[in-house]
Order: sequence, then structure tokens, then C-alpha cells
Amino acid sequence: MKLLRYLFISCFFILNACSEKNDDLKHQHLGTLKAFAEMVAADVKPIALSEPLSTNEVDDLWAEALAIAKKYQVEIYREKDLVKTILFPEALTAGKEVLILHKKETLDAYLNLKKSIHSSANEQEAARSFGRLLGYPNHYINKLLAENTSFRTLNDFGIEGTNLFLYYKDLDKARIFYNETLGLEILSDYGFAVTLKISKDAWVTLVDAEIGRHKADEPKTVAIALLTNHLAEWYAYLQDKKVPIKYEYKPKENNPHDGFVAIDPEGYLLEFEMFKPHPENEKLIPKLPKYDATSSDTGKWNIKEGFYGTVTWLYYQDMQESEKFYEETIGLKQIVDQGWAKVYQVSETGYIGLVDERRGMHNFTEKKGTSVSFLLKDLEGWYEYVKINEPLPIIKEMYSGKEERYKAFVGMDPGMYFLEFNRFLPHPDNDKLLQSMKK
Repeated sequence: MKLLRYLFISCFFILNACSEKNDDLKHQHLGTLKAFAEMVAADVKPIALSEPLSTNEVDDLWAEALAIAKKYQVEIYREKDLVKTILFPEALTAGKEVLILHKKETLDAYLNLKKSIHSSANEQEAARSFGRLLGYPNHYINKLLAENTSFRTLNDFGIEGTNLFLYYKDLDKARIFYNETLGLEILSDYGFAVTLKISKDAWVTLVDAEIGRHKADEPKTVAIALLTNHLAEWYAYLQDKKVPIKYEYKPKENNPHDGFVAIDPEGYLLEFEMFKPHPENEKLIPKLPKYDATSSDTGKWNIKEGFYGTVTWLYYQDMQESEKFYEETIGLKQIVDQGWAKVYQVSETGYIGLVDERRGMHNFTEKKGTSVSFLLKDLEGWYEYVKINEPLPIIKEMYSGKEERYKAFVGMDPGMYFLEFNRFLPHPDNDKLLQSMKK
């Protein structure tokens, strides 16, 4: 009798524990549905998916799910065969149901996608369409594709920094301007090319145009934004140094950014800029270093304090095409949307800005007197990926620079900008640069 009583009590507690576990899981699913219902109601997500559930699980929570949908004034659809794309593993929903929270028109969009997907020859585009319907930004879609397929972006190969190549007839004069007038530190000097530090992981390389990839008379269809909180000081200083000013410093109280534009010795535009707290900059401001360019010794501004970041502005005819490229191929996150200009973060302090040539400081040109460079941890991996998958055209195959100082290959973006992917190699001329990259 004691044994039977023991078995009865044990079974009771086991069944009770299982029941409690099932209740906890049900409450968890309902909590998720509530959160997603609010997001769909607020148009944060066009549609939202529940966890894959068994038919019994759906039956058990269906009444509460309908009540949640009604509360948030959205609708709910019981999907027994979720659309199959490479965004998610097929096994995830095999034999399961998914509840779709939606508004009427977005369910139609989902069902239309499901009908058309069988005839789609481009698996990736179909997956991206589904991802956008779920409200995912491109960088998150990239992440899911990379988890489930061989798809990769440049970002997956480790971007260590940005570098901008500028080309000069008089390299010595340019070196003096950037090093002495602007106070940028020289990290390497190959004689025909000088690399200077703008900020923590953003550099500019000045190149002798007689030797470099571009000629000095090619259109200078690029601008460099040098980020600083001391615009007034820089403006007065550059005027005192007789540096030509293209656009004057005229700060406005409610502007998302203030600045002015100077001209370097051979015509490249330098935008001294400060992004300010503003709805347009809500994603950017938290990423900017808490930096104030004042000397710790004197409490006064000094050019040696430098800049806390840089934006390389590039100019395009087709903004949609260029945005797609930098988000889906390069894998960058858009952090500022000015409508006619978009800013993407490349490294901690290096940014790329895409500008509609109809509104920007430059018009589109086929030739450009500049190359945009990405320093990579896994240069060879990205090169092999590009060779196999052809996400962008290769202009120059992988090569080693003079005296084995660096390795690189060159591609091209949709706006015909040369993109150089490289890695600096151990060499006495690179000691200071490589040491700087470790900080």
C-alpha cells in the first residue's frame, strides 16, 4: 500500500509539473503575440510571426490569440504552410503552424508573395522580400542569410578601418597642408604615398598622381567631412591660415548639423561638420565618441586634438541602386537619412555618405579622382568570395604593393567609384600605422 501511495503521489507531482510547464509555455507564447500585435498595430512590422507551434498548441491558445488581435485592432491568420525561403531553415516550421499577425493589406502582400515565390528565379531576392514584409532591416536580413546560406557581405570579413585615397600633382604641398595645417599625424610615408590619421580607425592617403591609380586632373567627385565640436575655432584658424573657404560657417539653432567647407591645395572639398541632437541623428549621436577637442593641459582648443570621426561623401545618379549595394553587398547599417543623403557606419569612427548628385556639392562624373578603401582582417576570404559570387566587378586582381608593404585588390561600386580592399603587411614603413591600428 505504501508503494502504491508513493507511486500515486509521484505521478501527481509529475503531471502537475508538466501542466505548469505547459501553462508557462502558453503564457510565453501569448506574451510574444501581445508584443507583436502592438508592433503590427503601430506599423513597426507589416506582419509578425509566432513561434512555430503544434496544432494542439494553436488550438489551446487560439481563443486568447483572437482576443489579443481584437484588443490591438489587428487580425490573425493561422498558417499551416509558411512560405519557404532561404531566410529560415525549412526544418524550423516542418509539421508546425505559425500565427501571422497582420493588417488586411499586409496579409494580401504575404499571400501574393507566397504565390509568386515558386516562379522566382532569385532565391535571395525572394528571401529579402519576405524579410522586408517582416519589418527586418537589411543588416538583419543579411545576418539571417549568412546563418542559413553561403551568402556573405564585406562586413563578415572584418572591416578594420576606412581609408580615402586622394591624388596630387604636388604631393609635398598636400603633405604639409594635411600634416602641419590640419595637424593630422603621419602614420606611413612611402615617398609616393603618405597615410595620415584622421580619427581612431579612419585614414586618408595622399598619392603622387604621376604614380597613382588616378590622375590629378580627374574630377574630384568626393568630399571629406571632418567631425568636430569646435567649428568656430577651426573656421577662424583656417581663415587666419588663408585656406580658401567654399561655403561659410553660418550656424543655425535648429539645424541637424552645422559646418563649413574649405578647399585643400588642389581642390578637394573638406567639410568641417558637427552633427547635433536632432531626430535625424538619433541613431548617429550615441555612436559618436564623447569627445571635446580641448587640451587636457590648457583647457583650450588645439588643432592637435584632431577629429572624432570622418564621413566620406560620394555622389550618385541612382541613389536606390547605391543604397542597395552598400546595404546588401557591403553590409553597412544606415544610421542617418537626410532624404537626399544617407550615412552608413563603416568602422567605429569612419562613415560613408551617399549623396544624390542633384542636391550635393558635386555632380555625378564617370571618372573620379579618388579611391575608397576598406582595411580587412580577412582580405583573402573576401577576395575568394567576390571571385566566386561576383557581388561586384573586379577592376584589378589581388596584388602585393611595392616592397610587400600591403596586399590589395580593387573593385567598383554602382556609381563607378573604385573600391580598394587591402591589408597592410609587416614592414618598417608600416610600423607606426600597424601600431595605431592596435590601439
